[in-house]
Amino acid sequence: MVALTMSVERERWQYRAPFRIAGYTRDVSEFVVVTLHQDGKVGRGEAAGVRYRNENAASMVAQIEALRDVIEGGIDRHALQEILAPGGARNAIDCAMWDLEAKLTGQPAWQRAGLSKPHPVLTDFTCGAESPQEMVATALGYEQARAIKLKLTGEMPLDAERVVAVRKACPTVWLSVDANQAFKTCSALEELMPVLIDCRVEVIEQPFAIGQESLLDGFDSPIPIHADESVQRLSDLPQLLGRFQGINIKLDKCGGLTEGLQLAREARARGLEVSVGNMVGTSLAMAPGVLLGQLCKVVDLDGPLFLKADRAVTVRYSDGYITCPEELWGHA
Repeated sequence: MVALTMSVERERWQYRAPFRIAGYTRDVSEFVVVTLHQDGKVGRGEAAGVRYRNENAASMVAQIEALRDVIEGGIDRHALQEILAPGGARNAIDCAMWDLEAKLTGQPAWQRAGLSKPHPVLTDFTCGAESPQEMVATALGYEQARAIKLKLTGEMPLDAERVVAVRKACPTVWLSVDANQAFKTCSALEELMPVLIDCRVEVIEQPFAIGQESLLDGFDSPIPIHADESVQRLSDLPQLLGRFQGINIKLDKCGGLTEGLQLAREARARGLEVSVGNMVGTSLAMAPGVLLGQLCKVVDLDGPLFLKADRAVTVRYSDGYITCPEELWGHA
């Protein structure tokens, strides 16, 4: 077998419009793409990194390059978990390894992952934290959407107005809210709760900051609360039990599809709902997420829609569902 070689690239992608969540606004992102070559086959993986864990393209490239000799020496995905911590760098390598494995073995990634053949999965479409009127315009712009996620900022009564406005404009869609750690106290969430119930919100995502999970001790929420920033890897699950009813897995957080699958299966075994999200990315980043989405109740894989452009081969959005064409990733 011919020796494996690796290339690493930093790519800069512009957004269609500025995207705001609690704490920051973004109009451009840098992604890292790892490409593995062996026996005439090519495997690719893309990562955006985890901003709130101080990752960026430069830091991810440095982590990857530090392991170049080990990776090109033929390390496998399972050994990779032992030598590189969860995060964007490991995600890019891990997903490239999955893609290359599929091409070298002739077995698609879904089969190697022990899954059934993937089917289209319903994805939500995200409205950034803008004025109620702007969020309504964004929501209505998603003509095919069956599910919508609203970014909140912990500001009252503005958050309530955002939720009410979108629900009025979109009376039948499945609706969730994501605070990205913005709420400071339980009383703030309690104040908003009647509005969320009245507007038939199905999931509340990450209301409190990392390290403040104990605010949920004894909090009896009629709406499932999912952890996002509070869960990165498998070992984080025990501290979530009894506080959260679900988790949002992002491959950039957990370091790739290998741990993502383990995390999803273990969370389900512990009675937690599982969702898969994204840090924004091209279709190349969404493809392994679609695979993980086969195990998830909620899917949030609308990242490419925020970008001005996408890959030559793209995921497909139709009637609110996302599918991944075989030629994009994970197939021979």
